[in-house]
Amino acid sequence: MTTLSQAAITVLTTADPVEKCRLTRAYAADWFAGRITQIGETLPPPRPARPERPQLLAPREMPKRAYGGDKGRIGLLHALAHIELNAVDLAWDIVCRFPAEAMPKAFLDDWVQVALDEAVHFEMLEELLHKLGAAYGDLPAHDSLWQSAEKTADDLMARLAVVPMTLEARGLDTTPPTMDKLARNGDTLTPPALQIIYRDEITHVAAGVRWFAHLAEKRGLDGLTEYHRLIRERFSGGLKAPFNHDARTEAAFPRHWYEPLAQVK
Repeated sequence: MTTLSQAAITVLTTADPVEKCRLTRAYAADWFAGRITQIGETLPPPRPARPERPQLLAPREMPKRAYGGDKGRIGLLHALAHIELNAVDLAWDIVCRFPAEAMPKAFLDDWVQVALDEAVHFEMLEELLHKLGAAYGDLPAHDSLWQSAEKTADDLMARLAVVPMTLEARGLDTTPPTMDKLARNGDTLTPPALQIIYRDEITHVAAGVRWFAHLAEKRGLDGLTEYHRLIRERFSGGLKAPFNHDARTEAAFPRHWYEPLAQVK
């Protein structure tokens, strides 16, 4: 019988994005229906499998993105699709990388749901790319998201601090202005997809905050102090204002946790 960790590793070692999303849907359905019951302790690979395309570059080597018209939309959608595909793997990785923490089933429920959400997001963005005559892999992409995963592979609290509570929380700040700009430019297709992603990301950030607090209590640590320490140690450059305080509040993320870490300009 397949365990949850074996399911996670099957997804992580699947390179094809379409198959990765199909497997995510199937395993999530099996988990929530009770057809997968055992968690297992099979550990994930250091990196997930990736398709031959897109070419992965360092962020500083990425070509400047075009703005305006279909070319600009393709560039934006491709970048977002790459983020969502990485997010599928990040969610499955967190499911199976930290068995020593013995997290409760509710934790696993949350991150299997996150993996499913991210797969749906990727599929929506890929469909929009197809409508513009493009596909995921047509443009280069950067590898910084998985570098963040590598930097936090030793500690679940660090992973939660950097990925959902910082990287995904940043999406809450940037997505509404992006939707507004696209709508003003007459784009009626992309903003509805981004709205779905935005609403789901609030729940993902909330899960990060909730389980970070759980671990802080379990370890006898002050959550605020630990979050500040981990971000300063594991996330270079500080946080970027302005912040979407309303969305972060909805995710139960207090502003006195993140505001002191904002870059001073």
